[in-house]
Amino acid sequence: MRIYVGFDDTDDKDAPIGTGRLVREFVYALPEDYHVLGVVRHQLPRLSDIPFTSNNSSACAIIDIPQESALEQLRTQAIEHILNLCAPGSDPGLCIAKESEISSEIIDFSKTVTGQLVTQQNAMDVTKSIDLMGLGGTNDGIIGATAAIGLTKFGWCGRFIEYGKLRDLSSSLHVYDLNDAGIQVVSVDRDPLVPLPGDLVQSAIWIRPSLWAGSPVLQVQRISHGVWEPAHGKRKKGHSIDVQPKSTDAQHTAK
Repeated sequence: MRIYVGFDDTDDKDAPIGTGRLVREFVYALPEDYHVLGVVRHQLPRLSDIPFTSNNSSACAIIDIPQESALEQLRTQAIEHILNLCAPGSDPGLCIAKESEISSEIIDFSKTVTGQLVTQQNAMDVTKSIDLMGLGGTNDGIIGATAAIGLTKFGWCGRFIEYGKLRDLSSSLHVYDLNDAGIQVVSVDRDPLVPLPGDLVQSAIWIRPSLWAGSPVLQVQRISHGVWEPAHGKRKKGHSIDVQPKSTDAQHTAK
C-alpha cells in the first residue's frame, strides 16, 4: 500500500537541520519491510505577504508499507520523529494519506499554495478524510504538509532529495548509470538532442532529479557532442528566490 507523508515547518533560522534532512532521517529509520520510493522537496512561495524563516519548503516521503495495519505504526513513528527533532519555536505539521485518498481537490489546493496566501482552515477543508496534524506552535505547518502530498501526487512539481542510490552516484558518470538508477535524463536546451546511454554527464556533484510525470528526471544541458551537465546546481547559501524572510508568525509559514 502506497502512503504519502507530508512534513512542513519543522525548523527555524537557527536549526541544525532543515525539513528535508528531517524527512530523510525519518525514512532511514523505517523498518526494513517498508519500501521508500523517495523523498520529494517542494518549494513554496517566498513573497512579502508570506513570512517564513528559511527556504520555505516542505517535503513528502513516498512509502510502500507491507499491509494497512502498518499505517498506525508509520503515523506514530512520524509524530515522534517530528516532536524529537523539530526546532523550538517551529510550527510543525504532518499530513498522511493513502495514494488513493489524495483527491483532485487536494491537488488543486496544493497548486494554489505555490502562488497564493492560504489559511489553515483552507487546508483542513480539503483534508477531512485524511490525517492532518498540527504538532506545535501555531500549527501553520499543516498548510505546507498538505501541499507536499498534493504536489507529489500531481507529479509535475518538486525535486527528489532521496531516491534509491541517488546519493551514491559519482560526480562523473554516463547516462546509462542514471537510467540504471531509475532516473531519466532529458535535455532542456532550446534545440534539444536526446542524451544517449553512452553519453557523459560531468560536474554531477549535486544531482536532485525533478519530479516529472510522476518519475525522477534529471534536466541536463549540452556541453559538447556526447557530453552534458546538470542544468541546475545547488543554490548558494543565503540565496533568495524572491524576497528575504520577514518573521516566523504568519498564516502560511512553510520551511
